[in-house]
Amino acid sequence: MEKIDLKKELKHLYNPPKEIALVDVPEMNFLMIDGTGDPNTSQDYKDAIESLYAVSYTLKFMVKKEKVVDYVVMPLEGLWWTEPMSQFTMENKDMWQWTAMIMQPEYVTEELFNRAVEQVQIKKNLPSLSKIKFKSLYEGLSTQLMYIGPYSAEGPTIEKLHNFIEENGYELRGKHHEIYLSDPRRSAPEKLKTVIRQPVMSAGL
Repeated sequence: MEKIDLKKELKHLYNPPKEIALVDVPEMNFLMIDGTGDPNTSQDYKDAIESLYAVSYTLKFMVKKEKVVDYVVMPLEGLWWTEPMSQFTMENKDMWQWTAMIMQPEYVTEELFNRAVEQVQIKKNLPSLSKIKFKSLYEGLSTQLMYIGPYSAEGPTIEKLHNFIEENGYELRGKHHEIYLSDPRRSAPEKLKTVIRQPVMSAGL
C-alpha cells in the first residue's frame, strides 16, 4: 500500500529553513474550526483541537480502507488575528480570534468529510464537532521561516518577519499563520518547532 507523507512532499512549506524566505503557497483543503480567546486558557480551543484530530484520523482510516492509500495526518495549524489588527499583541491574547485547522490530502472529499463527522458523532460527544468545516485556503505569495523555541517567546521572530516584509517592499496581507510541528506535551519548550508564515503583497497595491 502506498504511504504518503505530505510534510516531506511539501518540504518547502512544512520544513522551511530558519532564514526568512518568500514562498508561493498553493490552494489546499483544511478541516477548520473558528473561535476566540487565549489558546492557553480557552476551553473552546482545546475542544476544537480534539474535534479536528478525531475527524482527521477518521478520514485517514476511511481513505486507507476505501482508496487503498495510507497517509500521515498533517500537523495542527492556526490562523490568528484581531479586529482591528492593530490590537494583535502577545500581551492581549484574550482578544485573539483564531482558526484552528488541519490540512487534508486530495483524497478527502466533501462527501467523505460528512461521513467522517457522522462516524465521530456516533462514537464521541465532542462539543466542537458541529463547528467543523471543510474549506479550501489559498494564501499565495507569503513570507515564512522556521522558529524553534517556546510559543511565548515568538514576539521578536514575528517582528523580524514583519521588518523583512517592509524592508523588501511588501505589505502584510491576510492572517498570521502558524504550523505546529512539535507536540508540546512531549517536547521541551526550547525545542518546539513552529513554521511562522505571513501572506504578503507588493506595497501600494
